[in-house]
Amino acid sequence: MTLPAAIPAYGLVCMTIGPEVRFRTITLTNYLKLSPGERETKLLDLYADNISRVRRAADFCAERGIRLYRLSSSLFPMFDLEGDDTGRAVLDHLAPGMREAGQAFLDAGIRVLMHPEQFIVLNSERPEVRASSARTLAAHADTLDRFGFPRSTWNLLLLHGGKGGRAAELAAIVPDLPDTVRLRLGFENDERAYGPQNLLPVCEATGAPLVFDAHHHVVHEKLAGQEDPSVREWVLKARATWRPSEWQVVHLSNGLEGPQDRRHSHLITDFPSAYLDVPWIEVEAKGKEEAVAALMGIPGVPLPAAQELTVDGVPPEEAVEE
Repeated sequence: MTLPAAIPAYGLVCMTIGPEVRFRTITLTNYLKLSPGERETKLLDLYADNISRVRRAADFCAERGIRLYRLSSSLFPMFDLEGDDTGRAVLDHLAPGMREAGQAFLDAGIRVLMHPEQFIVLNSERPEVRASSARTLAAHADTLDRFGFPRSTWNLLLLHGGKGGRAAELAAIVPDLPDTVRLRLGFENDERAYGPQNLLPVCEATGAPLVFDAHHHVVHEKLAGQEDPSVREWVLKARATWRPSEWQVVHLSNGLEGPQDRRHSHLITDFPSAYLDVPWIEVEAKGKEEAVAALMGIPGVPLPAAQELTVDGVPPEEAVEE
């Protein structure tokens, strides 16, 4: 595997497969079983603990020279729950701790991104889905604000295209989004509904940058692998959507059992030559910090492979259910 001569900023996605930074969550079912007072107590404990873990994540990255970090989109469950302001009130109370955690990333020069869940569909045909998606996306932007991260694509808020065949509707929605969202918003191609060719017009029309994912592109177009010439073409086309171009982010992953396998491998063994001059590379591998350390040439500590089990659809390395 050929790696760049100059090491780019490799990004760690959300959590670690080791014990260092594991976040807590609660399901809606369990939350609704609680009385109003119990809900406040539960969220106060859970949010405070997750904020402290975010603070430790900043130290974790700084100690290892990791300069790009994807913040979990599940830090504050029930924060955007319609008709229940408990979560928002709790975060108001915890504001100093959030600012301190965010400042730790800023002081260390670590770029922070968020990639909300795929159930956010701004261009849905159903108005209630569009409304809930906008509310959830605004809550994520509010989270970035509360941590003190600037409103720009330096601190990207990344989405997929949403409902297939509705790119024009997506482009029409973006200008009406609040600045907290719109100024951070970017789009990523996926392996099913939106190839980069479908999203590029949206990005050009709205000013939102395109985050190119070569693995998704290979699966979507049924290509032989990430050395296909079109991968380099799309790296460059995506770069043209970034202002400045030096902020370009791409996603890097390998298929578990070959290029067409949608599942991510534990480590990165196939680094596309098209990425050799990309400055910011977010690593989507099951091995998480082990995969990043291998790419950076840092001796890693042997860690157990991530399990395939999930808790209410949330990978176990991303959340501990309560």
